[in-house]
Amino acid sequence: MSNDIENKILQWHKDRNLIEGSTDSAQFEKLLEEVWELEDNIESCQPVIDDIGDIMVVLVNIAHRNKLTLWECMYHAYQDIKDRKGRMINGIFVKESDLDN
Repeated sequence: MSNDIENKILQWHKDRNLIEGSTDSAQFEKLLEEVWELEDNIESCQPVIDDIGDIMVVLVNIAHRNKLTLWECMYHAYQDIKDRKGRMINGIFVKESDLDN
């Protein structure tokens, strides 16, 4: 199911020439715009579902142009963090290796 929606989003990008007609840099700028919208809605206690979805839509584009899927990226990140140790500092998890710095 999630792969199906990723494929539909990818086709949406292709239909609008946002793969061949854009760049990672341009899509990164769009990603930042969507992240700032998420921040605004978090700070104003507004729903964030649309903002998170918009971020994921842009990430589908960036992942595809780098010959990746979101699943591959999440799997890679999970493998990196699954055994990570650390502690919470001011509501943020700080990994053990960064605590010594």
